[in-house]
Amino acid sequence: MRNPFISNSRTMGDGRKTFLHPTSLIETGTRLLKSAPQHSRLILRSGMFRPSGSGLRSRLSGLTLKGALYASWILGVFPFTYDCWTRKLHRSKWLIVYGLVLNAAFIAMVVTNDTESETPIKMQVFHRNALAEQVNRVHDVQTLSMVSLMLLRGFWKSGEIEKIMNELLDLQHFHFRHYSLEKCCSFDRFVQYKGVSVILEVVSMLILELGMSPNFSSQLFIGVSGLCFMLLAVLLGATHFHLAVVFIYRYVWIVNRELLRLVNNLANGETVESGQVDYLLNLYHRLLELNDRLASIYDYQMVLVMISFLLANVLGIYFFIIYSISLHIELDIKIVVFVQALVLNMLDFWLNIEVCDLAETTGRQTSTILKLFNDIEHLDVKVERSISDFALFCTHRRLRFRHCGLFYVNYEMGFRMALTSFLYLLFLIQFDYRNL
Repeated sequence: MRNPFISNSRTMGDGRKTFLHPTSLIETGTRLLKSAPQHSRLILRSGMFRPSGSGLRSRLSGLTLKGALYASWILGVFPFTYDCWTRKLHRSKWLIVYGLVLNAAFIAMVVTNDTESETPIKMQVFHRNALAEQVNRVHDVQTLSMVSLMLLRGFWKSGEIEKIMNELLDLQHFHFRHYSLEKCCSFDRFVQYKGVSVILEVVSMLILELGMSPNFSSQLFIGVSGLCFMLLAVLLGATHFHLAVVFIYRYVWIVNRELLRLVNNLANGETVESGQVDYLLNLYHRLLELNDRLASIYDYQMVLVMISFLLANVLGIYFFIIYSISLHIELDIKIVVFVQALVLNMLDFWLNIEVCDLAETTGRQTSTILKLFNDIEHLDVKVERSISDFALFCTHRRLRFRHCGLFYVNYEMGFRMALTSFLYLLFLIQFDYRNL
């Protein structure tokens, strides 16, 4: 059976290309499961998804990347095929339709199978506090809207995502594949952290929904299944942005290491050509262009995801206060179920902040490394001019992630967002303190 993911396209004599597409959504899903391993190996071998070394740490990173590819194809959130002849990704309309229908089915499962009616704890809270029920309805609408907007925007912008991914593949194949990556530990670490966080989020959802409901029914299982699949699709969409950021970070890290090598060569009296510096400047410029385009595509999705994490924690704490204080119910094992959900939400939120801050910090290090050239005496005029151009470029362009044109994503903004969510919790309690 031919691989439906790989469009083994060959240019014919009349300029046409032939592609193989699935003929139905059911056949697409079946072939996803059968042919994903071969396609995953081809993309991993294409270079961009190459781990940073050959040890256990790198193998775990490769396993995480492969798992992200499998899950993204199966859930229909990665609508691309891979052309092994040109080393290019191609957007597949069949996979877009498959993803839309499948995720629409997940949303329908959640809407038509209300899991809250099967959870006595939530119903007690809603009967005790009418505001809690109204806020929960608003949160449900916000969650479904967030999922729909994320998926639709991802499919709508899939053409631009295809171009960015192909440029990253070209950069890896033509410029970065020969560099050693053994010391780039942060790349492997953040890839593994994201993979673990996605798994823990899904497991946490299962524990939270099933642990709070003593009465198991088919309606509950269908609703929870749809909720978990819907959550996994959203998390995988956010994972695509996360992985793209860590790849850009890795390439900038390589540029910084090469600049350090040039400084050491000059300090040891070796000759350095200005073309080497210009070459690194060109790569750095391309990476910043890709970074800006990537941020403009995923800004709304990532803002919605971060808001959802913070809002879920605010409402969770608010419901817990009503349950434990207003209803005077003694705490038991349910407190563990509740706390683990809050902690995992906050960790996943902070991971999204940390990866952007890592890339931004690495970009600032480029300017610091360029200052080391000032300590070199009798620097060649052409090399000095190239270094000045590089430094001037870093002064006007910085590696930063600006979402929706409003704020930059870094540690400072992460602390502000966490503090703001805490203040919103206080406002909510003060607004309805008479009913607590």
